[in-house]
Amino acid sequence: MTLDIPLPQIDSTPAASRPADTWKRRTRWQRAQQALVPLLRRPGFTLALLVVLFALLCALVPHWLSSFDPYATAPAAKLSGPSAVHWFGTDELGRDLYTRVVYGARLSVLAALLAVAIALLGGLGLGVLAGFAGGRLDAALMRLVDVLLALPGLLLALAIVTAIGFGTVPVAVAVGVGIIPGFARTTRAEVLRIKTLPYVEAARLGGASWARTLLRHVLPNAWGPVAVLATLDFGAAILATAGLSFLGFGAAPPAAEWGTLIANGRHFLITAPWVSLLPGLFVVAVVFSLNHLARSAEEHAR
Repeated sequence: MTLDIPLPQIDSTPAASRPADTWKRRTRWQRAQQALVPLLRRPGFTLALLVVLFALLCALVPHWLSSFDPYATAPAAKLSGPSAVHWFGTDELGRDLYTRVVYGARLSVLAALLAVAIALLGGLGLGVLAGFAGGRLDAALMRLVDVLLALPGLLLALAIVTAIGFGTVPVAVAVGVGIIPGFARTTRAEVLRIKTLPYVEAARLGGASWARTLLRHVLPNAWGPVAVLATLDFGAAILATAGLSFLGFGAAPPAAEWGTLIANGRHFLITAPWVSLLPGLFVVAVVFSLNHLARSAEEHAR
């Protein structure tokens, strides 16, 4: 009696003629999705993201979120408390406070975005130039940055806005100039670290120019810490612009701006505290949410 035991089959096809497994490069969306999914599992991160998205929605399409006119007055309903009709109550002229907070997001968020854009461009330029050039130019630029860092940010912004005039755009420019040193320092440190790595030296030995090396290898790999700093400074810019508007340097009344709304309620802190308290809490929630997003992204990157 014989047992038929199947023998393992050996593929006699030459290795060169076998179809090779193709390697597909991940798209940017796939890489972003892979980095974002673990963060979305955190309740705190999800809540902070929803608050920031709501603030951005207020800045883009405020009419979707409120049916009231932010400038329509109703003297008979002035200083009414929060209710089902007026969620944040009304101000001293009877205007719906929630509507004015929603519409005020456009000026406040745009001013903060402009400030961060100015700081990002100026800081990237100074940091890349100092990190790549080195020597005396690096020393001179960093001494200038040290002088700017020695000045309090709010004091520097006050000096600039006093020199160039009042309004939302001057306030944004003043705040942006005040936060340039942080971007310059961070960018310089990343450029100094990355330009000595083996793949950068290999690109230079392969004949790549300094400009190509900078654009293809250094800046993309230095962008992570700069992006985290931009998110943090976006919240700081919102606070700074709101503070300058509170002091009277921002948009003129009756424009709805977060700092102006808080300033208008300082005369009614005893009789109607919601006029300042609720817009202030909204600003704090947005800034804390931005800080939490930045810190979570930084921890996840580590």
